[in-house]
Formats: sequence, structure tokens, C-alpha cells
Amino acid sequence: MKVIDLIKTTKETAFSFEILPPLKGTGIEKLYATIDTLREFNPKYINITNHRSEYVYTELKNGLYERRRVRRRPGTVAVAAAIHNKYNIPVVPHILCSGFTREETEYVLLDLQFLGITDLLVLRGDKAKHESTFIPEPNGYTHAIELEKQINDFNHGIFIDGSPIKAPIHPFSYGVACYPEKHEEAPNIEQDIYWLKKKIEAGAEYAVTQLFYNNQKYFDFVKRVRKEGIDIPIIPGIKPFSKLSQLNVIPKTFKVDLPEELTKEVMKCHTDEETFNIGVEWCIHQCRELIAQGVPSIHFYTVGATESVRRIAKEIY
Repeated sequence: MKVIDLIKTTKETAFSFEILPPLKGTGIEKLYATIDTLREFNPKYINITNHRSEYVYTELKNGLYERRRVRRRPGTVAVAAAIHNKYNIPVVPHILCSGFTREETEYVLLDLQFLGITDLLVLRGDKAKHESTFIPEPNGYTHAIELEKQINDFNHGIFIDGSPIKAPIHPFSYGVACYPEKHEEAPNIEQDIYWLKKKIEAGAEYAVTQLFYNNQKYFDFVKRVRKEGIDIPIIPGIKPFSKLSQLNVIPKTFKVDLPEELTKEVMKCHTDEETFNIGVEWCIHQCRELIAQGVPSIHFYTVGATESVRRIAKEIY
């Protein structure tokens, strides 16, 4: 069953979460431990992030520096297959424009076909650390909607060079990202919603939000997109606050506002343990309110927050 079908047929608010592939050179055991911690809450699916290569500089013996490209977290497809086989839980690998060419994307789609994995989350992805603005790979894509077209063509049995795919295709189903507080590069929320609508018209069946800490921002966003005729599920993305440092890091990294009430409570904390407890309580309140409003699913960002998510899920599921 496709993820969109799982979301639509679940009578109560569904639970899902996102994980990162392990760092290059490390094992998958820690990732399995995360899943083991959270699978008691019956996750409908697990998202696996994808990561572009980055430039690193290595000093040579002659004092000069060598620039090399390194992928610190390879293995999205392999991790998706491993989880699917070990746990029999639907998996949703991320497919990116950022850092990938059209040919590389085509090979990923072929690999996923062989594995029987047909759910995707289609994203532009972040710009590289050394870039001031997003720059696509040569023969790559600038926007997620372009990536959607390649996937749609693949679903219709057409390779990027126009030649036919001779084997039977199990069509991919996919979701996209959306931003209740708008994408950082969008000039305004109206333009952001315009492009969300275009991504849905291209074939996206649901959207998962950027993390947020003010539910009213989510409710207002859903109300606005419904007025624009967008009727797909809008899945709220939640990440528990867990460290004092996040008071500054989260707004800077994710371009979201922190509610004043949450900010005041965190500023009273003297330790990360106190902050952790505040973050858990805040997210429990968030989730209860979202569930009361009938959201179809809640998607948790678990990086650095597995125990927080476990405590929250234990209270609400």
C-alpha cells in the first residue's frame, strides 16, 4: 500500500518519523536502535534523508590544499532496503535535485524499482555550504518540479534520453515539502504557495511541513492553501526542542520563529536536561492540539531527539 493510502485510510492520527543514513564508515546499528525505540508506536512509514557531496580541503605536505568532494552520508537506497527488509515498514527515501545529475537520479530510480520501493519524498534540497545561492549540478535540476517531471516520465516508461523502459514499471508515488513560515528563498508566502500548488499539479500526493513550534502558523497555512484549491494532506513536521543552544541554532538553521512563551521557558533553564523536559512538554501540547484538529498524521524529525520523540509518542499514541 502506498504511503498516501496509509495516511488516508488511518482512522486516527498516524505516526511517522525521519532518520539519517549513518556517517560514512560507521555501521547501521545505531539507526536500528532508533527504529527499535520507536516502532512500538506503529509507524506508518519511515523517511530516509539523502545528502549531497560537499567539498573538503586537505592540507598536503607542500603546504598547498587539495579540494575533494566527499559524501558524508551515502547509502540512502541501501538503508531504505535494509529497513524495509528487516522491519517490513514502508520506507520513503528522499530524492534531491541538490548535488545530483539527471543520470544519477535515473540510476536511483532504477535501483529502487529493483528493490520494490516506490514511495519517495521529492525535494530540491539545500544549497552547498560553499554556495551563497543554490546552484544545480551540471545536467541537474534547479527546482523540485523539474525532478517531478523526470519521475513522471519514468512512471510512463520513458528514460531521460527519451528511450523506452522495456521492463514493467511499478509507478512511484511521492510527496513534497512545504513551509508554514515560507521557504527562506521565497519572496513572500503567496509565491511559496503558488509553487506548492504547481508541485501538486505535477503529481505530488501529500506535503510534509518544515518543523514549526507555533501550531497557529500551521493552521493558518493549511487554511490559506485550502483557499487556493490545494486539498492534499498537509502533514505537520515536528522536532522536539532538546538543548539550550537550540534557542539560537533552530531559528538560524530552519528559518522559523520560536513562540515567546517557549522562548521564556527555555531561557529559565540552566541545563540541557531542563531544556529537554520543556521541549517534550511543549511538543506533547502541540501534538495533542494537532490531533484534536484532526490532522491525518504527525511526522517527527528524530535527529538528536529519539528519546524525546519516544516520550512524546508514549503520551499521545
